[in-house]
Amino acid sequence: MAHRKRGLLLVNLGTPDAPKPPAVRRYLREFLSDPRVVDLPAVPRWLLLHLIILPTRPARSARAYRQIWLKEGSPLLVHSRALARAVADAVGTELEVELGMRYGNPSIASAVAALRGKGVTELVVLPLYPQYAASTVASTQDEVMRVIARSWDTLPVSFVPPFYDDEGFLGAVEAVAKETLGGDRPDHVLFSFHGVPERHIRKSDCGAGHCLSSVTCCAAIGPVNHRCYRAQSFATARLLAERLLLPEGAWSVSFQSRLGRTRWIEPHTDATVVALAQKGVKRLAVVMPSFVADCLETLEEVAIRARAAFLGAGGEAFVFVPSLNAHPRWVETVMALARRTASRA
Repeated sequence: MAHRKRGLLLVNLGTPDAPKPPAVRRYLREFLSDPRVVDLPAVPRWLLLHLIILPTRPARSARAYRQIWLKEGSPLLVHSRALARAVADAVGTELEVELGMRYGNPSIASAVAALRGKGVTELVVLPLYPQYAASTVASTQDEVMRVIARSWDTLPVSFVPPFYDDEGFLGAVEAVAKETLGGDRPDHVLFSFHGVPERHIRKSDCGAGHCLSSVTCCAAIGPVNHRCYRAQSFATARLLAERLLLPEGAWSVSFQSRLGRTRWIEPHTDATVVALAQKGVKRLAVVMPSFVADCLETLEEVAIRARAAFLGAGGEAFVFVPSLNAHPRWVETVMALARRTASRA
């Protein structure tokens, strides 16, 4: 090809523009209107969003955002921008790098336009979600292809696949955990992942009823559950436990951030931290390997609320392990993932 210039688009979920109800309402309206997120028919989804969620939730969420908002803005956006800058500095002219958010700003459309303006002829897209879920990875892929298709001339696009078991990703999480813990060993390590509704798991079941059919359905990944978010989360946790030399019984898995009355995958983080304290765990460390950047779910839900719940139930020390953010090991991994995908294109 006479002229070939590659671009790297990093995509994270998104964030409100401000910790205020109107901004949160705009963000939630876009986020929860996505049929891959709220997978109901259009009319019930509209009614749920406009009659139940939007009248009350923006004010509550805005209060939560205000507790973790940084001087520079939303933590998710601040850390994601820092990652994009660090990757851009490291790759030099090899790749043009831009950041886009699936919902909110900067949008995927604006990021793609910026890359086109830099003369990019091929695009590598890295959805910043280690484990596959249709509500995150597939939704991002949908939006990228919609944006590309609007132009008269399309771009060749390659997507970095989920990296839940990637050695670089696991090594970066291990490095951050060890730096946070220092020489101290907690009584227990909880690997907390973002939750999804159970029906999403069943929709990704390739084995005619394998997923959520038994307590061991996520013990290994094979042809029937290779797209299962819960199974990939457990796989990540097992691999990290091995790296951190955690014996059996000294670690467990939970899922956080459930919304509404529908059944979400279990066990739930808020109940688990209380149960661990009641069982005699005094020093708890929480690692969140489904988040690569600290955000509302890590900083407010875990570092503030889960901490208070654990200590209130009898725990004595709660160690919050930060997300990867722009850690050097994670920057190296992002470059490796992008190069590997580009080389296959």
